[in-house]
Amino acid sequence: MDHEYHLSGKDLLFKSLRHEETPFIPWVPFAGVHAGKLKGYSGLEVLTDANKLFESLLEVNKVYDPDGQPVMFDLQVEAEILGCKLLWAKYAPPSVASHPLSEKMEIPVYLPEKKDGRLPIILDVMSRMKEAVGTKTALYGLVTGPFTLASHLRGTEIFMDMIDHEEYVDELLTYTVLVARRLVEYYIDGGMDIIAVVDPLVSQISPRHFKRFFDAPFKDIFNFIKSKRVFSSFFVCGDATKNIEVMCQTGPDSISIDENINLANAKQITDRYNITLGGNIPLTTRMLLGSQQDNMKYVVDLLAQVNHRNLVISPGCDMPYDVPVENTIGVLQAVRDPEATRIILANYLASEIEMDIELPDYDHLRKPLIEVFTIDSDTCAACGYMLGAAQRAGLQLEGKVEVIEHKLTLPENVTRVKRMGIIHLPAILINGELKFSSMIPGNQELVTEIEKYL
Repeated sequence: MDHEYHLSGKDLLFKSLRHEETPFIPWVPFAGVHAGKLKGYSGLEVLTDANKLFESLLEVNKVYDPDGQPVMFDLQVEAEILGCKLLWAKYAPPSVASHPLSEKMEIPVYLPEKKDGRLPIILDVMSRMKEAVGTKTALYGLVTGPFTLASHLRGTEIFMDMIDHEEYVDELLTYTVLVARRLVEYYIDGGMDIIAVVDPLVSQISPRHFKRFFDAPFKDIFNFIKSKRVFSSFFVCGDATKNIEVMCQTGPDSISIDENINLANAKQITDRYNITLGGNIPLTTRMLLGSQQDNMKYVVDLLAQVNHRNLVISPGCDMPYDVPVENTIGVLQAVRDPEATRIILANYLASEIEMDIELPDYDHLRKPLIEVFTIDSDTCAACGYMLGAAQRAGLQLEGKVEVIEHKLTLPENVTRVKRMGIIHLPAILINGELKFSSMIPGNQELVTEIEKYL
């Protein structure tokens, strides 16, 4: 839709990324597998079939009227090309099921070619979307960040490597930066206006480790994108509050955050660096499980907390497949006309999900219980690695413990999170006690902690 002052959605978003005043707030729905829902295709279909992906993206453009939209939201594209085996799901992106470097400290040399993996699908659809909507909608090309790609290749060993094998981590990151730069070039050639470097695992490390290992790699990528004269965005998932400042220092045009981070507090930091901030409608408690009015109220309340310069409204990350269409349309209405929405909602109180659940009797367990609370390990990389760490520890302890996952995509687990007092996900609890929150433990660290309960 064209805005006042004859601004297209693309122009509006560009003004925000250039840190100019805007008459409206840009709206960017991250509809990855969810795009398929609008046309009756599964998530698996839109991630593997160019025609179905293109049809679905056009429907997103028509129904959700975005100022910007991603072409494909899948952080396993590069990993698949580089030898990781994927575990496919019907209604979610695939997850990495094997790590080629888990048993060997080697540095790959191969860089992706346009013919590899699913790149032909992605590049084909990028070209078609550019022709179809590229004059009115800004298009995002998503590149897997160097840390998450290194983790796909090496597995959770990467966290211990940062302590025991610093030089190897440096060399591996040098390689994953080259992979990222290669895809940046392909996607810019494909017509992408904004390159998003998506690295959810940044939330799982300290600012000290970020400065030591990741400051130079991210600066390299963002400088490279800038040299190509397109915009950049740094996507992070999980509670990366502690790392917002060091992320700003790498020089992206924008940063995108999820519900684990207080947007108003984060914006105080990004404003100091004159960086546009995007976010952060909760994916599960609002978009998936809430009502249309819940979503509208969340947006207008969010807009009341922050100044609107250098701001983009979007879901916290890739939208779950089954988000009701009317919820996203409600968000669209609230972003486009917040004042009218406030009047509509004047007497509305957002509903809270509360179910009658029974917690385990933690004092009388047959064996230690490891509970991993995630947004959804199938769609959240940090969640997947947190679950993987717990499962690996469970295997090492040879059945002496029980490991279960609680996904926030299930309403009963929203209540469970509240009852347990968990603030940030992913998290690991042992016998009902919070041990790790938004920080993936090393294998021996976790095993040692579990052994205290044996």
